Amino acid sequence: MKSVLILCDLFPPAFGPRMGYLCKYLAGEGWTPVVVTEQVPGDTFDFLREGVDVTYVPASRMASLTDVFFGRKTARLERAAERKLAERPCDVVLCSTYREFPLDAARRIARRHRLPLVVDLRDIIEQYAGDEYLSHPLPRLFGVERIVARLFRARSLAIRNRALEEAKAVTTISPWHVEVLRQRNPHVHLIYNGYDPELFAPRTVRTPQFRVTYTGRLLSTAMRNPELLLRAVARLAAEGEITPETFRIRWFTDAASRRIIEQEAERYDCAPFMDYPGMVPATAVPDVLNESSVLLLLTNRAAPDGPQGIMTTKFFEALAVEKPILCVRGDEGCLEQTIAETRSGLSAHNEEEVHRFLLHHYRRWQTDGFTSADPDRAAVRRFSRRAQAGQFARIIEGRE
Repeated sequence: MKSVLILCDLFPPAFGPRMGYLCKYLAGEGWTPVVVTEQVPGDTFDFLREGVDVTYVPASRMASLTDVFFGRKTARLERAAERKLAERPCDVVLCSTYREFPLDAARRIARRHRLPLVVDLRDIIEQYAGDEYLSHPLPRLFGVERIVARLFRARSLAIRNRALEEAKAVTTISPWHVEVLRQRNPHVHLIYNGYDPELFAPRTVRTPQFRVTYTGRLLSTAMRNPELLLRAVARLAAEGEITPETFRIRWFTDAASRRIIEQEAERYDCAPFMDYPGMVPATAVPDVLNESSVLLLLTNRAAPDGPQGIMTTKFFEALAVEKPILCVRGDEGCLEQTIAETRSGLSAHNEEEVHRFLLHHYRRWQTDGFTSADPDRAAVRRFSRRAQAGQFARIIEGRE
């Protein structure tokens, strides 16, 4: 069995499901994954590291700052990867990241050992509306933070583009990403984020309340804007169609996202309809989705100065449980097209569409006690993590 050295910025148990799910199914394709990654706090995806050969490089408190100027975090991970290769030679290097770390390490290792390099980009800087790609907001220093952000962006793009030019193949998550990255490498392949077929499947669950459910973070309203939802809910309440006793909007998100949502909910007088259960382990998400009436996706219209190519994992997991999907504001891009192709819900452009969609499904819930969607199941199966592992295998073998 051949081995692939996977260098990545995140890997379970912390958030990092793309590579975690790949490792889960890659052995079935004849490949053994060997992972080297930074140790990041968290246990959301703890179950995905079981049986995987993972080396965790401890994070330094100063790593982010020193890596910007000296690349020390990258160098530490590179040394750990070299030690691992001395113990267990590999046949190919796969580097997965959302920004640029640890692409330089992967590029140097692949060149040094004369191994093919495959680059997997889950997100790219160009897709963001502002500086949301930064791990942490920069402190305001009389405008100096804008200069630092521009320098950081330029450096990150330079590192990424250098790796792209040397890669045997590149994988990414949406047609928009493919188009952008092909300007740097012609061998770019589309592998969407997806769902684990062993975890996500539809179940009929009758609930005592109509539940609109959102799972994940909210970085900014420029990227993910709940305005159309909140306006429609406020209108339904004013019309007497819904009450807080039977209509709930549940936000399974972090504290920073909750503060943004609370502020927006107050603006539209929707606070009485809100619940904030907080983040839950990944293994609990299938039950959360199946016990929902409508699954919410937040995005915004794709634009040169706005979000582009956003194809979030939660969309594919929502597809798999066959619940009605409501996307606000519709991106008029890749996500909206996929919602239409799979017949899975509504990508809304205005308040009237959201009002009509919610009222339709609310009345069905009043009658049946549950809701369901009837998607194109053949189209949905394309997004199985098991199937995607096969696509990754064909790419690293040079067969695709």
